[in-house]
Amino acid sequence: MKINCETKGITVGVVGLGLMGTSFIATLLLAGHKVIAIAPLPEDMIVAPERIYNHLVQCEKSGLLNNRITDYLSHLSITEDYLLLAPCQLVVECVIEKSEIKKVVYEKIEKTVTKSTVIATNTSAIPISELQKYLLVPDRFLGIHWAEPSYFTRFLEITCGTNTGDFYSNWIYNLSYGWNKEPTLLRKDIRGFVTNRLMYAVYREGLSLVKQGHATLEDIDKSFRYDVGSWITLMGIFRRMDFLGLENFAVIFEALFPSLSNDHEVPELMQRMVDINAKGIKNLSGLYNYSFEESMKWEEAFAAFNEEIFKLAASYPAVENIETSIKK
Repeated sequence: MKINCETKGITVGVVGLGLMGTSFIATLLLAGHKVIAIAPLPEDMIVAPERIYNHLVQCEKSGLLNNRITDYLSHLSITEDYLLLAPCQLVVECVIEKSEIKKVVYEKIEKTVTKSTVIATNTSAIPISELQKYLLVPDRFLGIHWAEPSYFTRFLEITCGTNTGDFYSNWIYNLSYGWNKEPTLLRKDIRGFVTNRLMYAVYREGLSLVKQGHATLEDIDKSFRYDVGSWITLMGIFRRMDFLGLENFAVIFEALFPSLSNDHEVPELMQRMVDINAKGIKNLSGLYNYSFEESMKWEEAFAAFNEEIFKLAASYPAVENIETSIKK
């Protein structure tokens, strides 16, 4: 069976029109897809059009658009009717992280689309293999996990479940280059996938250092901004080891690993944030506290920085131009 990989010839459905869903819709429209956007909640029909329009305005300001905003919006349909997903070759679910809700969504999707339509989830927490059990045709189901905002990041993590067919995962992998992504393909479904497993190991160690009084939140943030932040977009962590020379790493591992945190409980500081309903810049209370003006400045700075780093990453395509071999 052959499936089209030309973005302009592929209709994509997106179910769930929150922050992540609408951001991804903008990315799909930029790539030339026709998009059928399903609003699971009535209020999504009211707020989603403005969210998507604002995403495209940001793209226009950044020079990502080749046409007028109205031209892109002409390829978008927002509806509550799942039957309109019928022509889609790909449908991506972006609803709340509750398995029972996702199950209902998959049932509605499968009643409408063909048996060859790829169905994907944007979950970052629930194992793909667990969700896959809800599908009548499980081999066409996989995870597509992107970073926010989707159109300003080159990250994309494709995760296979136990029963995902290689044909479908390879198709999404190849298609995602048309979305301006540098995808990773995780053949084995592991909890947290790759990105979250790495980041939560860092969060655990950082919060442990704070708890023990070895460093402040500010100290740790500075370390990441001015050390890791100065090279990681260029070369990642393992190419960095090659760049520095490998001779000392085994010694450091042996000396340092036994002293790293291996806590299994939610850190006290994080539990306290949950208990007081802290939501960071969303309600001005978090690990740091903010005034309304400060929160707005962080939103603006994040948008501007994402635009710059998106373009900067593309100007150093080292991986594309250098043949590498992994020694085993």
